Amino acid sequence: MIVFDLQCSPAGHRFEGWFGSSQDYDDQQARGLVSCPSCGSAEVGKAVMAPNVGRKGNQMPAPVASAPTPAPAQPVANAPLPPEAVAMLKAVAAIQAEAIKSSTWVGEKFADDARAMHYGEKDAAAIHGRATLDEARELMEEGIPVAPLLIPVVPPEEAN
Repeated sequence: MIVFDLQCSPAGHRFEGWFGSSQDYDDQQARGLVSCPSCGSAEVGKAVMAPNVGRKGNQMPAPVASAPTPAPAQPVANAPLPPEAVAMLKAVAAIQAEAIKSSTWVGEKFADDARAMHYGEKDAAAIHGRATLDEARELMEEGIPVAPLLIPVVPPEEAN
Protein backbone atom coordinates (compact mmCIF):
# COMPACT_ATOMS: atom_id res chain seq x y z
CA MET A 1 0.00 0.00 0.00
CA ILE A 2 1.08 3.53 -0.69
CA VAL A 3 -0.44 6.77 0.62
CA PHE A 4 -0.44 9.94 -1.44
CA ASP A 5 -1.41 13.43 -0.33
CA LEU A 6 -3.79 14.62 -3.05
CA GLN A 7 -5.23 18.03 -3.87
CA CYS A 8 -8.07 19.11 -6.15
CA SER A 9 -7.29 21.92 -8.57
CA PRO A 10 -10.46 24.01 -8.40
CA ALA A 11 -10.77 24.49 -4.63
CA GLY A 12 -7.42 23.29 -3.29
CA HIS A 13 -8.92 20.68 -0.93
CA ARG A 14 -6.23 18.34 0.41
CA PHE A 15 -6.89 14.69 1.27
CA GLU A 16 -5.17 11.31 1.44
CA GLY A 17 -5.52 8.55 -1.12
CA TRP A 18 -4.48 4.93 -0.49
CA PHE A 19 -3.44 2.84 -3.48
CA GLY A 20 -1.91 -0.58 -4.04
CA SER A 21 1.00 0.99 -5.93
CA SER A 22 1.99 4.08 -7.89
CA GLN A 23 0.77 2.28 -11.01
CA ASP A 24 -2.65 1.77 -9.39
CA TYR A 25 -2.88 5.51 -8.75
CA ASP A 26 -1.90 6.29 -12.35
CA ASP A 27 -4.45 3.78 -13.72
CA GLN A 28 -7.29 5.09 -11.54
CA GLN A 29 -6.39 8.70 -12.36
CA ALA A 30 -6.41 7.92 -16.11
CA ARG A 31 -9.86 6.31 -15.84
CA GLY A 32 -11.27 9.28 -13.88
CA LEU A 33 -11.81 7.29 -10.68
CA VAL A 34 -9.93 9.66 -8.37
CA SER A 35 -12.08 12.56 -7.17
CA CYS A 36 -12.10 15.08 -4.33
CA PRO A 37 -14.26 13.89 -1.41
CA SER A 38 -15.15 17.50 -0.52
CA CYS A 39 -16.29 18.90 -3.87
CA GLY A 40 -16.33 15.86 -6.18
CA SER A 41 -13.92 17.38 -8.69
CA ALA A 42 -11.99 14.90 -10.84
CA GLU A 43 -9.22 17.48 -11.30
CA VAL A 44 -6.98 15.90 -8.68
CA GLY A 45 -3.21 15.70 -8.52
CA LYS A 46 -0.51 14.67 -6.09
CA ALA A 47 0.27 17.31 -3.49
CA VAL A 48 3.74 18.00 -2.15
CA MET A 49 4.35 15.78 0.85
CA ALA A 50 7.20 15.28 3.28
CA PRO A 51 8.73 11.80 3.27
CA ASN A 52 8.43 9.71 6.42
CA VAL A 53 12.07 9.06 7.26
CA GLY A 54 12.88 7.32 10.53
CA ARG A 55 15.66 8.46 12.83
CA LYS A 56 18.99 6.75 12.97
CA GLY A 57 19.42 4.32 15.85
CA ASN A 58 21.81 6.67 17.68
CA GLN A 59 19.27 9.53 17.44
CA MET A 60 16.39 7.73 19.16
CA PRO A 61 15.22 9.21 22.47
CA ALA A 62 16.17 7.28 25.58
CA PRO A 63 13.39 5.01 26.88
CA VAL A 64 11.47 6.41 29.83
CA ALA A 65 11.77 4.23 32.95
CA SER A 66 8.53 5.31 34.61
CA ALA A 67 5.18 3.76 33.80
CA PRO A 68 3.44 5.48 30.91
CA THR A 69 0.45 7.60 31.77
CA PRO A 70 -2.65 6.69 29.83
CA ALA A 71 -3.62 9.13 27.14
CA PRO A 72 -6.72 11.15 27.96
CA ALA A 73 -9.88 10.08 26.18
CA GLN A 74 -10.30 11.84 22.87
CA PRO A 75 -13.58 12.66 21.16
CA VAL A 76 -14.23 10.59 18.05
CA ALA A 77 -15.74 13.48 16.10
CA ASN A 78 -13.80 16.51 14.97
CA ALA A 79 -16.71 18.83 15.71
CA PRO A 80 -19.42 19.08 18.36
CA LEU A 81 -22.61 17.16 17.67
CA PRO A 82 -25.47 19.21 16.27
CA PRO A 83 -28.05 20.16 18.92
CA GLU A 84 -30.63 17.90 17.24
CA ALA A 85 -28.31 14.88 17.63
CA VAL A 86 -27.65 15.70 21.29
CA ALA A 87 -31.40 15.98 21.94
CA MET A 88 -32.04 12.68 20.14
CA LEU A 89 -29.36 10.85 22.15
CA LYS A 90 -30.76 12.25 25.41
CA ALA A 91 -34.26 11.10 24.42
CA VAL A 92 -33.00 7.60 23.55
CA ALA A 93 -31.10 7.40 26.85
CA ALA A 94 -34.21 8.46 28.81
CA ILE A 95 -36.43 5.92 27.03
CA GLN A 96 -33.89 3.15 27.58
CA ALA A 97 -33.44 4.07 31.27
CA GLU A 98 -37.23 3.91 31.77
CA ALA A 99 -37.44 0.56 29.96
CA ILE A 100 -34.74 -1.13 32.04
CA LYS A 101 -36.30 0.02 35.34
CA SER A 102 -38.65 -2.96 35.08
CA SER A 103 -35.85 -5.27 33.91
CA THR A 104 -33.40 -7.29 36.00
CA TRP A 105 -29.62 -7.08 35.51
CA VAL A 106 -28.25 -10.62 35.04
CA GLY A 107 -24.74 -9.66 33.98
CA GLU A 108 -22.69 -12.33 32.20
CA LYS A 109 -25.53 -14.89 32.58
CA PHE A 110 -27.68 -13.08 30.01
CA ALA A 111 -27.42 -15.70 27.24
CA ASP A 112 -28.02 -18.62 29.64
CA ASP A 113 -31.00 -16.93 31.32
CA ALA A 114 -32.58 -15.84 28.01
CA ARG A 115 -32.22 -19.37 26.66
CA ALA A 116 -33.69 -20.92 29.85
CA MET A 117 -36.70 -18.59 29.69
CA HIS A 118 -37.24 -19.29 26.01
CA TYR A 119 -37.30 -23.06 26.57
CA GLY A 120 -39.53 -22.83 29.67
CA GLU A 121 -36.83 -23.81 32.17
CA LYS A 122 -37.28 -20.45 33.97
CA ASP A 123 -40.20 -18.09 34.35
CA ALA A 124 -40.26 -15.40 31.66
CA ALA A 125 -39.08 -12.00 32.84
CA ALA A 126 -37.53 -8.83 31.41
CA ILE A 127 -33.74 -9.06 31.77
CA HIS A 128 -30.69 -7.20 30.58
CA GLY A 129 -27.01 -8.06 30.85
CA ARG A 130 -23.90 -8.80 28.83
CA ALA A 131 -23.47 -11.19 25.92
CA THR A 132 -20.69 -11.65 23.43
CA LEU A 133 -21.41 -11.14 19.75
CA ASP A 134 -21.27 -14.92 19.23
CA GLU A 135 -23.70 -15.54 22.11
CA ALA A 136 -26.15 -12.96 20.73
CA ARG A 137 -25.86 -14.47 17.25
CA GLU A 138 -26.55 -17.97 18.63
CA LEU A 139 -29.61 -16.71 20.53
CA MET A 140 -31.03 -15.12 17.38
CA GLU A 141 -30.35 -18.28 15.34
CA GLU A 142 -32.36 -20.23 17.93
CA GLY A 143 -35.24 -17.78 17.50
CA ILE A 144 -34.76 -16.16 20.90
CA PRO A 145 -35.64 -12.45 20.65
CA VAL A 146 -32.79 -10.22 21.85
CA ALA A 147 -31.81 -6.65 21.07
CA PRO A 148 -28.75 -4.57 21.96
CA LEU A 149 -29.12 -1.62 24.28
CA LEU A 150 -28.31 1.55 22.34
CA ILE A 151 -26.75 3.38 25.28
CA PRO A 152 -24.16 1.50 27.40
CA VAL A 153 -25.44 0.43 30.80
CA VAL A 154 -23.32 0.53 33.95
CA PRO A 155 -23.74 -2.71 35.93
CA PRO A 156 -25.26 -2.06 39.39
CA GLU A 157 -22.12 -3.19 41.20
CA GLU A 158 -20.04 -0.66 39.25
CA ALA A 159 -22.38 2.32 39.72
CA ASN A 160 -21.55 4.91 42.32
